[in-house]
Amino acid sequence: MLSQLQQRQRGVALVVVMIFVLALSALAAFSARNSSVGEKVARNQLDYQVARQAAEAALRDAERDLLLVNGTMRTGALCARGFARPVMDAVWAFTPTCETGQCTFPDSLYAAANYSNGTNSEPWWPVSKGGLWNNTFSGKPSREKGAVNCDTFTGGVTLGTFTGAPAMAGVSRQPEYLVEVFQRGTNIFFRVTGRGFGYSANTEVVLQSYFKPFL
Repeated sequence: MLSQLQQRQRGVALVVVMIFVLALSALAAFSARNSSVGEKVARNQLDYQVARQAAEAALRDAERDLLLVNGTMRTGALCARGFARPVMDAVWAFTPTCETGQCTFPDSLYAAANYSNGTNSEPWWPVSKGGLWNNTFSGKPSREKGAVNCDTFTGGVTLGTFTGAPAMAGVSRQPEYLVEVFQRGTNIFFRVTGRGFGYSANTEVVLQSYFKPFL
């Protein structure tokens, strides 16, 4: 028969062991959680970089578009610019509806733009704020749908539509661009806005550049 003292000792040992087990379990759970969070951060950062590269690709594609010397169909392109190139002789082709991705607005619109409530919106703002990207993709040319509404679609231009640039792999949606024309005296230049998407359509990056073709 165990003495009363031995029984108490065994009871204390069990409590100590249980405390150590609980502590180790909590430590393991904390480490697993930290590892999971770190993995999500790394994945989100990678997705952001992919979206940024896509937006950069859209900017470069828009510049190639603006540098087209004539409106003939390019190899691999879905649509031709027609009489809208060379661009310096066809500024008339830019419209307030951003037809074929080319936008023009009076300076008063930019001066009165209010991002907080989406009034007097600039074209590159989110569609929810009045931006003119036009997220009705069924009416735009694409590699999936082919050359639909080449001369009449409005909003963002999908990568390669007029230049024949190859599609980007590994993105949820192909990048797009909008081009705005500005005139200061006799000086004409363009603001290009590109938006790119990552592996997830929820990851979006918007970049801008200013461009003046010397043609």
